[in-house]
Amino acid sequence: MYFTDRGIEELEQRRGDEEVTFEWLAEQLRAFVDLNPDFEVPVERLATWLARLDEEDDDV
Repeated sequence: MYFTDRGIEELEQRRGDEEVTFEWLAEQLRAFVDLNPDFEVPVERLATWLARLDEEDDDV
């Protein structure tokens, strides 16, 4: 298990039953980067990966 898995597990336990929009998620990511600018690159990579998930299916 990676160290980050603990945070992911906590997120799933606390908020796993909630539904959110990608608009809400984008707002939260921007707010996080505003408070933690050192994480701008990893957050950008995560956002890009999420945005392009369906492109991988098109290549198959």
